[in-house]
Amino acid sequence: MPAFEPLQYAALTDVGVKRSHNQDACAAQPAVDPSGFEASGHVFVVADGMGGHAVGEKASAKAVRDIPFLYSKHARDGIIPAIRRAFQETNAGIYAIGQENPEFRGMGTTSTALILRPEGAWVGHVGDSRAYRIRDGKAEQLTFDHSWVWEIAKRQGVDPDELGDFKKNVIIRSLGPDPEVEVDIEGPYPVLPGDAFLLCSDGLTGVVHPQEVGAVVTTLAPEEAARFLVHLANLRGGPDNITVLIVWTPGGKGPGGSATVARREGGLSRLFSAWNRLIPWPFTVLGGGCLVAGLSLVMQMNEVPGATILFILAAGLILAGLVGLVLHLQKEDPTGGVEIAADSTPRELHVYKKHDCAVSKEVSEKFAQIEAQLLESMRGQSVPADYDAHGRLLEAADAAVRKGDPIAAFRARCASLLFLAEAFHKARHKQESFQPSWTPSSTS
Repeated sequence: MPAFEPLQYAALTDVGVKRSHNQDACAAQPAVDPSGFEASGHVFVVADGMGGHAVGEKASAKAVRDIPFLYSKHARDGIIPAIRRAFQETNAGIYAIGQENPEFRGMGTTSTALILRPEGAWVGHVGDSRAYRIRDGKAEQLTFDHSWVWEIAKRQGVDPDELGDFKKNVIIRSLGPDPEVEVDIEGPYPVLPGDAFLLCSDGLTGVVHPQEVGAVVTTLAPEEAARFLVHLANLRGGPDNITVLIVWTPGGKGPGGSATVARREGGLSRLFSAWNRLIPWPFTVLGGGCLVAGLSLVMQMNEVPGATILFILAAGLILAGLVGLVLHLQKEDPTGGVEIAADSTPRELHVYKKHDCAVSKEVSEKFAQIEAQLLESMRGQSVPADYDAHGRLLEAADAAVRKGDPIAAFRARCASLLFLAEAFHKARHKQESFQPSWTPSSTS
């Protein structure tokens, strides 16, 4: 994303069904103006704490607070050093708390950060919380799970899913337990108008397949998609805390194939922005000053009145252009001429797994089955809900199916299921006997 634009994003974290405390955390720090975007970019972070609820909560909260701050603090040193230092200093801080307080010993957290900058998307990563880029009906996993199952699969050259549940929840790298940590840094990934990014904890991906996640993210607005995914994970048992953070880049086609809302600019403003991207404004001002100086000289040679005024104007333009040129060069090289080798070295872009997430009849039918089972269970347990309102949404979903519009049908199905799930969520308590009768998707 070469230019600053406001983003659509939504973040939601939930305790789940089985846990008593939420050890997940998330944070969003979008740039508010072009200068902030140039300096640091948009920053988004998720974290999944471990080590007992009080300890895990403390670690994840510190991670999502400190990583954006430390990254912004070091951003002038270069993107890669800034990400690495942000994670390493956060790790040192969490480790120190564990050493100083016996009751916090062993505290730790995963953390994944997404940073959108003019040159593209960067990901900093420790643990098994994931980052996905969703584009053109594909959900691309941009992070490698630091877990035993993924490490063993890598050594054996097989897909991690082929190993089943073998040490699935055992992670081998996190922030806090050790004085030092290795940080995976990925990017810069190209960002196209309309790209969606998803950060999430394993409480989502453990029970909701990326195919389903991608279909929901590309069809619903970010806030609605986040709520839907959290409820879907809970309907499938909610065995862990769930965190979902969705970011939509401006332009292109938004959720459901409609154009996303972008900043409205007049024709002259758009023309100036395009010209400035091609030729930075200091060069334009210098060129204009030289032209005005030349015109002033011609007028003076021909004794045309006003030559002196034009000469003064030309001098002002040239001076402004020179000052702007110095500032431009300083912005291009914020380190004062010291190159960071890691920033300038061409980097391999990794996509660790890719899933087809186009809206399909299979996914729609799966959600319809979940909805039917949930409706039967709620009626059987006399769960209070506006069943007439739900019936109207259900009729709208069935009507969209009959019309043969798969996107509209899927969106309507999600709306009716979300309505029912939220009604159930309001009435649900941790002690209740309701147990979902369906299992997570095994779609590959």
